[in-house]
Amino acid sequence: MQTGAVPPEIAAWFAARGWRVRRHQQEMLAAADAGRHALLVADTGAGKTLAGFLPTLAAFCPSRLEAGGPPEGLHTLYVSPLKALATDVQRNLFAPVDEMGLPLRVETRSGDTPSDRKTRQRARPPHILLTTPESLSLLLSYPEAPTLFAGLKRVVIDEVHAFAAGKRGDLLALSLARLQTISPGLQRAALSATLADPDAYRGWIAPWGDIDAVTQVEGEPAAAPQVEILLPREERIPWSGHAATWAIPQLIEQIRAHRTTLIFTNTRFLAEYIFQELWDANEDNLPIGIHHGSLSREARRKVEAAMARGDLRALVCTASLDLGVDWGDIDLVVQMGAPKGSSRLLQRIGRANHRLDCPSE
Repeated sequence: MQTGAVPPEIAAWFAARGWRVRRHQQEMLAAADAGRHALLVADTGAGKTLAGFLPTLAAFCPSRLEAGGPPEGLHTLYVSPLKALATDVQRNLFAPVDEMGLPLRVETRSGDTPSDRKTRQRARPPHILLTTPESLSLLLSYPEAPTLFAGLKRVVIDEVHAFAAGKRGDLLALSLARLQTISPGLQRAALSATLADPDAYRGWIAPWGDIDAVTQVEGEPAAAPQVEILLPREERIPWSGHAATWAIPQLIEQIRAHRTTLIFTNTRFLAEYIFQELWDANEDNLPIGIHHGSLSREARRKVEAAMARGDLRALVCTASLDLGVDWGDIDLVVQMGAPKGSSRLLQRIGRANHRLDCPSE
């Protein structure tokens, strides 16, 4: 087998969709084939998540499988900062797995997962498990953890910038160290669109701090985003109403003019408030939803499914959806109020026109 060569099954799947395997995706596969850890820094819409999973998909292609068939047990662990992101990634993984006929089982595990499924996952784990740092830490606390993770080949850490530098990152670093002890040959891969200091993150990813063991992969350049500030039609913003209610009529016009609009707010209260204001001004009865972490699991899943189907014209949300969620019908992102940092703004802008060669608006 040629190191880094894309299996014919994957090449044919890309070609059938009119896509090409991008350079950074092929480099991630080559790094895995060479037994190296990897950090991928690529713009939003560059196919980062697929690049992270490409070595796993390749390992289960018939052209690479041994005569004995696909291996049993947990092969790849995917760690996400958001439950919604893990659910979205699972949905997007089903397409290549099903269309290529790969013998792969993909499941999620988070606080939303029913207890009976969690119990079954410990006894009969899927090949790919999508989870959060907290759920992984809990999973490692069970007596059967050494057996469960003994055959683990790969860990993919998505949106690594979102938690590596904080307490969640410390928790995950401890979990990774234990996983590496259980499975010494474990490969680590981390993905991000916005890293100010990639070398620092390479050091965080590397087992025992060996930065030279981590290959840094740079993504292909993306189209520049189109960013505008919505100004009031009057001469000045009103002294009262700093929740930007003055902009609601103009926001309704933007929703009408676009296919799907994602409206970010910085707090749950503001999400509820803006949603109510839009609903009161929604004379055309456009389908508008709301999403934040305090909603019930059923309500969040219902809204996420509606967005995935393209049933909503607008969705008001908080940071619960600003990382990695890939809904291709979104063609406009609106940030209500100042974002909490430029990197967060870049992440949110990238939800619109989630393709590398198409500018986000």
